[in-house]
Amino acid sequence: MDHKRIGPSLGKLAGLCLLAGVLLAGLLYPPAAALGALSNKISDQVGSTLALMLSDHPPLMTTVTDRNGAPIAYLYDQYRVRTPPEKVSPHMKSALLSIEDRRFYDHNGVDWLATLRAAARNNANGAVEQGASTLTQQYVKNYLVHVLARTDENAQHEAQAQSITRKLREARIAVGLEIALSKDEILARYLDLVPFGSTIFGVAAASQAYFDTTPDRLTVAQAATLAGMVNSPTALDPETRPDKAVERRNLVIDAMVANEKLSALEGARHKAAPLGLSRPVRTLRTGCVGAGPSYGFFCSFLVEHLTEAGFDLEELKIGGYRVETTLDPGITAHAKQAVEAQAPKDTPGVANTMAVVRPGKDAHEVVALVANRDYGLNSAKFQTQFDLPSGVENKFGTGSVYKIFTAAAALQKGFGIDTVVAAPNTYTSKVFKGGSKSCPATGEPNTHWYCLANHNDRYPARMPLRQALATSPNTAFVILEEQAGLDAVVDMASRLGMRRTMATNIAGVAPTLKAAKDLRLTQAEFYSGNGNASFTLGPAPSSTLELANVAATIMSGGVWCKPTPIRRVVDRNGRQVDLARPPCEQAVPEPLANALAVGLSEDSRTGSSANAALKAGWKRPMMGKTGTTEEYKSAAYVGATPDYAGAVQVFNDSTSPKGICIGAGPPRLCAQGNIYGGTVPAATWFETMVKVHADLPEKPLPEVEDRYRHGDAQMKVPEVVGSGVDKASAVLQQAGYQVTSVSVSAPQPRGAVVAQSVRGLAVRGTKVTLSVSAGPPAPQTTEPPPLVAVATSSPAPPPTP
Repeated sequence: MDHKRIGPSLGKLAGLCLLAGVLLAGLLYPPAAALGALSNKISDQVGSTLALMLSDHPPLMTTVTDRNGAPIAYLYDQYRVRTPPEKVSPHMKSALLSIEDRRFYDHNGVDWLATLRAAARNNANGAVEQGASTLTQQYVKNYLVHVLARTDENAQHEAQAQSITRKLREARIAVGLEIALSKDEILARYLDLVPFGSTIFGVAAASQAYFDTTPDRLTVAQAATLAGMVNSPTALDPETRPDKAVERRNLVIDAMVANEKLSALEGARHKAAPLGLSRPVRTLRTGCVGAGPSYGFFCSFLVEHLTEAGFDLEELKIGGYRVETTLDPGITAHAKQAVEAQAPKDTPGVANTMAVVRPGKDAHEVVALVANRDYGLNSAKFQTQFDLPSGVENKFGTGSVYKIFTAAAALQKGFGIDTVVAAPNTYTSKVFKGGSKSCPATGEPNTHWYCLANHNDRYPARMPLRQALATSPNTAFVILEEQAGLDAVVDMASRLGMRRTMATNIAGVAPTLKAAKDLRLTQAEFYSGNGNASFTLGPAPSSTLELANVAATIMSGGVWCKPTPIRRVVDRNGRQVDLARPPCEQAVPEPLANALAVGLSEDSRTGSSANAALKAGWKRPMMGKTGTTEEYKSAAYVGATPDYAGAVQVFNDSTSPKGICIGAGPPRLCAQGNIYGGTVPAATWFETMVKVHADLPEKPLPEVEDRYRHGDAQMKVPEVVGSGVDKASAVLQQAGYQVTSVSVSAPQPRGAVVAQSVRGLAVRGTKVTLSVSAGPPAPQTTEPPPLVAVATSSPAPPPTP
């Protein structure tokens, strides 16, 4: 006798006997016994796994819909859709059981006879174990591999190891499942879980992907194809290996005939059928790239919004949520068409972005986020994954759109929209520093006052604030910025809606201590801390979405709400999920917001966007403001009606810091630039909004209270010209103004005030300079010339007539 051969064989036999004994014990365990009693007999590992499986939480894909309920995107790691048992074709159930577990309805989770036969074969072959797994055991194995060990390769390897330990664990869990669940429920769960390809899981996803149908409508041939794949989804993939798939399908059909689920004649007919795959095989693309060119930017903003609200991205991919969004497909289509009409997607270096928000006092719903670029991975096709419409992606600024914040701060300080403001052609601020070397020096080393000029010299020297908003003289708003205070203007930008923008630095990214000095500060800190007067001229990075939300805040009576892309979220069981969101705020008093809306209403009629409005046929009341940056690298337009608020930013999105030129053909990068907010940005806005408002009734702008129309009467600067300097100073100081004086020669008596630098309305604390007469100039006397002795001679005789 060969003792060397006997030893190993006895060892294997002992192991198999142990396995058989344990499995038999499981089978003989009274089926009516409580699950709790069974748990007392199994290990903690088996018990915890069984509990997880009974909770039934396999990874399910999250579906994102538009406001009408139509899907626009899917988020998943495993493309799987839950399918109730009654929604699965009987052909599918018969095909699967015929090929995988003919005795499914006869055993209690472990097929003892099949296990013994497999054990004998494996012992003869020298293997640990092969085959004999019931469908319930396969369900356990798939759950361990594709759910519990989904992200852990080591655990996946352990779950598939050819060992008695693994077989024992599977068997004991399978027995527990059979006690707790019905056969039909186990079968349905298996069909929901099993893979049918690299990312396709479950019969519903497979039916859609391979045959463009639903599980309840599967034919015999289709069901047999899918049932055959579970043995080896990669090797039997019908798209890449159709011959192998047909061979396996026909084997399944033969098994159905042998199992008396089909007649031999029916079997032959189905075996002769072609595969009939969808062309191409349709797998839903995961993530926001799968949302396509029109919805990708919105989807990206949505995912960011959900993560900020407390969702983990991984949870979104496996949670099986239904996210119903605020996206309006009609408005999105209009906006996408308009941005591409004004700047085609293949325009090098020129991005055109638009955001549309629905005003409201309870929520500001984002209905469209688009760009002339497509959302995607192929930069050669002008695709990008930068959040062009929602992020702080315009690195060059909005230009004069920021004058809205200066006007709002001035209204808060006591101005009205009809208050007359100064608009000199040139102006040098003695409040703000930081001008160029061409500006007057302050007296401090290398420091100059801030000086500027208007775009042209055709502005009147004084005009009402509402006219200034429409025609946009730079000097008027720097003067207003002085009077309202830069801190108040910067704060107003945040309050009205530029919150994410103002939290970035002047490069448009999050501040960091490792960066250069100015990049360690937020925009709010940079402009307030440095007293930088250029803030009102909008030179810093900004978000198109937040600009639209500013307009929504104004149109909502001054109520700011965080822009939201979500209507509601429901979980896999249909229960609504409560999301954390900041409450809406009364950012400014409603009368101030109403006045600001009316104050901005002239732009589309007589201001910078009038030509674009006329060309589009726009006739409705609205608020609007254009903006252009100094070097023409970007331009913007913000506008709103009581129904919708929108913003457009056109900006250089290349690596070359050039301006944007318009004229013949699409916009282009150029050396100088000539784009304005009233051109491409305004045209994009009106082209979109004319269509959006086509079927909506016209709504008026709000009424304006007298205080915000004419200004605070108590803010009127006293007229002191003609008074003595002492009396004039006292009157002004009592009214709350700072007083300085300069001496000038004048015909008035010495000490009389002959002029004052500020008249009309001005914020208390404003400096008023008095020109005080030093008296008339002393008369100049002419001294007589000194006498000089001159030699004389006899006069010449008169001429002869």
